[in-house]
Amino acid sequence: YVVLGLASSEVLWIKLSSTFMEKMQSRDLLLGLQLPELDDLGQFLRSLPTSTLLGLGALTAVLAYWISTRPRPITPPCDLRLQSQEMEDGARRSMMGDSSTLLSHYHEDAKTMYEVFQRGLHITGERRMHVLPHDLYWCMAYVSSRAEHLGSGLLSQGCQPNPDQFIGVFAQNRPEWIISELACYTYSMVVVPLYDTLGPDAIRYIINTAEISTVICDKAQKAAVLLENVQRGETPGLKMIILMDAFDTQLLEEAQKCSVHIRALRDVEVRCQRAHCHFITFTKISVTLVCVCPSGNPKGVMLTHGNVVADFGGFLKVTDKVIFPNQDDILISFLPLAHMFERLIEAVVICHGGRIGFFQGDIRLLPDDMKALRPTIFPVVPRLLNRMYDKIFSQANTSLKRWLLNFAAKRKGLEVCRGVIRSDSVWDKIFFHKIQASLGGRLRMIITGAAPASPIVLDFLRAALGCQVYEAYGQTECTAGCTFTTPGDWTAGHVGAPLPCNLIKLLDVAEKNYFAAKGEGEICVKGPNVFKGYLKDPVRTAETLDADGWLHTGDIGKWLPNGTLKIIDRKKHIFKLAQGEYISPEKIESIYIRSEPVSQLYVHGDSLQSCLVGIIVPDPEVLPSWAQKKGFGGCYDELCGNKEIKKAILDDMVRLGKASGLHSFEQVKDIHIHKEMFSIQNGLLTPTLKAKRPELKEYFKTEIEQLYSNISM
Repeated sequence: YVVLGLASSEVLWIKLSSTFMEKMQSRDLLLGLQLPELDDLGQFLRSLPTSTLLGLGALTAVLAYWISTRPRPITPPCDLRLQSQEMEDGARRSMMGDSSTLLSHYHEDAKTMYEVFQRGLHITGERRMHVLPHDLYWCMAYVSSRAEHLGSGLLSQGCQPNPDQFIGVFAQNRPEWIISELACYTYSMVVVPLYDTLGPDAIRYIINTAEISTVICDKAQKAAVLLENVQRGETPGLKMIILMDAFDTQLLEEAQKCSVHIRALRDVEVRCQRAHCHFITFTKISVTLVCVCPSGNPKGVMLTHGNVVADFGGFLKVTDKVIFPNQDDILISFLPLAHMFERLIEAVVICHGGRIGFFQGDIRLLPDDMKALRPTIFPVVPRLLNRMYDKIFSQANTSLKRWLLNFAAKRKGLEVCRGVIRSDSVWDKIFFHKIQASLGGRLRMIITGAAPASPIVLDFLRAALGCQVYEAYGQTECTAGCTFTTPGDWTAGHVGAPLPCNLIKLLDVAEKNYFAAKGEGEICVKGPNVFKGYLKDPVRTAETLDADGWLHTGDIGKWLPNGTLKIIDRKKHIFKLAQGEYISPEKIESIYIRSEPVSQLYVHGDSLQSCLVGIIVPDPEVLPSWAQKKGFGGCYDELCGNKEIKKAILDDMVRLGKASGLHSFEQVKDIHIHKEMFSIQNGLLTPTLKAKRPELKEYFKTEIEQLYSNISM
């Protein structure tokens, strides 16, 4: 009753106040009012009862207070009804920035990544820069000094200060990652990130393709993996491993057997100081390779300083009038630094004097890290947002609590639709303050990318978290992002408008009836943020980057009437069923993933079969409560083996498919329940958390055959 009373009084007050203001602002209406003559106004007022005058005075005071303190909506940087402009060749560009040229940089004093770090250093000086949960503080000047010494130490070990010198970095997120990266930038060397989850074959391929002779590691276990490759003769070019952590004599002995030098990171820095190497000799940095990022199957995506600075500038240009980074910002670093998305956002924070806090290395401890660091900027992937959403509703363990939570989110969502973003409304104080406190209580920006985000989840979290939530779309080949949510447009279901640093056009995909003339087709990107090609792979470069400089993403997009882009399909994974119908499994998966108990899924089909089947991984935190509502009990393992639960999940997925307009041949006919999550560790997800479809097909070969066998019986 209290909640309903608050809601009804809020609506009534808004209606009354808005009506009153309309009347007061309408000159014609004022002229039509039958008021006394001005000469008799004083007499008229004196004739009113004292209680009436007091009431009018109180109403006036309340109205004046409300007008002066009411929340103000964000002012969009462009007309939200027209967020991109169509050009003569059918391409679209951002409405922000110079209409004659694409943005190549934002700051005149930050045109290379080295200058980006130097700009941050000038702003912060000795101010504490890196913050860790275990209370270790480093200032940017200290980081810069160590980077200079490490870079000089690398030169003393035989590395060359030029863009042909590739340095591998094989580590989890930590300050030494940033130090190693900056050391390379300082001496014009190239950073090559290595993922420990790529597997030995991929790591071997990258080291050999990039001709890496020096790798900087965090742990001795990773060094042991590298040494095993050398011992087998698979990476003969690897000559030096530099370790951030301590190591024992056994590792040294193993390294000596295969003529690999093992050095401690600190020793390399000290060696520089003893040798009196001076970094200043080598800081004339041109626009050169900044990193080679493995993308999907190992491909060396060659990015320049110019690519990164252009993408960096596009992000700033879109948001600079609304939420510009500053020295009070803290970013929590937990997405792999091997991803350009994470490194780009960190570079933005560093450039403007903000601080970076590194998580403890265990994603399960991320809530504790958030509370300790109290970040203001939080880059995430949709999978994490989905888990946050599921956890919130799993804790609302009764139908009444869930109804109240949804009711509050819808009421707060009305404010969000008007452009008002705040965390101090009555709904925040009653319902959402604990959710906000669990993330540190200071968030002002969340940026999600790497995969499409669920509109339902986005709408709820934009209301519940009380901060600006942006969605970006892009890939490593265009540095990180090529579209971004326009501030003030808090609608879900699209990925925003083109960044000011690139153009976007759509090309026909005739086999799937997508035509650019209808505003649908393959997304292509062109601009200073687009990569220069794949390292030593001209064939795949030509497949992805055409002669006119357009990057062909393989994603299918659709222009919405307001000039924003919606991702609707994936060109690469389209296949035919036996009856000749084309199937886009990722489109189907994006619909089924909205089923409450489903955490992950893989939709399978091929040209030898006439229907689709699916592999489903239920959410361990959601399934028990969802099953209980359906009248089933038991632990997670028991529920996953329950045939009635399987049927209930399948029915819910089919229901969602029908509601979203899927054809009968696009619906799965049977599913297999799998208990273990798809992950990078088990080889079923890419480092950017996308499904590895060939690997999933092979991994579940037996289960898929059994599903088809059951259908044909």
